[in-house]
Amino acid sequence: MCKVLKRSSVLSVSLISFLFTVIPESVFSEITLLPEKYSLPTNTILVRILVCALVFVISTAAIAVFYALRRSVTFKGSTYSVVVEYGDLLRKKKCKKVIPFDECFITRIGEAPDEIKANSVCGQYLKNHPMTDEDITEMALKANLQPLPDSSRYDGRRKYELGRVLVSDDYLLMAFAKLDKDGLGYMNREEYLTCLSTLWEEVDKYYGQTDVCIPIIGSGRTRFQEKNPTQQELLDMIIQSYKLSHRKIKLPSKLHIVCRKQDGFSLNKIGTCL
Repeated sequence: MCKVLKRSSVLSVSLISFLFTVIPESVFSEITLLPEKYSLPTNTILVRILVCALVFVISTAAIAVFYALRRSVTFKGSTYSVVVEYGDLLRKKKCKKVIPFDECFITRIGEAPDEIKANSVCGQYLKNHPMTDEDITEMALKANLQPLPDSSRYDGRRKYELGRVLVSDDYLLMAFAKLDKDGLGYMNREEYLTCLSTLWEEVDKYYGQTDVCIPIIGSGRTRFQEKNPTQQELLDMIIQSYKLSHRKIKLPSKLHIVCRKQDGFSLNKIGTCL
């Protein structure tokens, strides 16, 4: 609400200045709001006050409707452009799409703790592009992506550095979230930020002069060892991490952060959690 009032105040001042500049004084004088016993200047002042109030009300209503209906927000810097938008990541066209997996690139879909949930971005991807552990191994070899020397806590599996990606057509399959002995994803804030930093390096390597689309990474079932951040907090962390990174997608290509619209999250609240 404060943002709406601030924007409407700026817009109102601009519109009022314009109106009072182009509309002759005689127009305000011809509008009679007070009885004849009051002087003309007093009537004119009242008319001007009412015009200011009307402009402010209309400006506030217009901006409030704009904020309620908008589906994207763009942040621009001298060397980058970030678009935050509502939508379906997997339906985006003419771009590279980042799909978060886990450190072991588990490919099984199901409801067990160690399986990928069907309604997650990763689960939806695997429904359309079924894969096996052998496929992951082959892709890692092709990309010369070596597993880390120590094994995952989950079943002693091979694991990969968080933030590294495997390329599959227009998809960048990302190693994200460490696994505990039960196959549940977890990490801490420092690991999350390091993972994002590594991801920007990988994106810079593979984006191929096209736009790149990512989800709000970590907003699924990943558990944080500290307080679990909200989707709003994660979005702010992602944007800030990208702004601070020296690895960015070169213009005119853009980074798109594709969000799911849900309660407690709003494009209008971006930047409030930093």
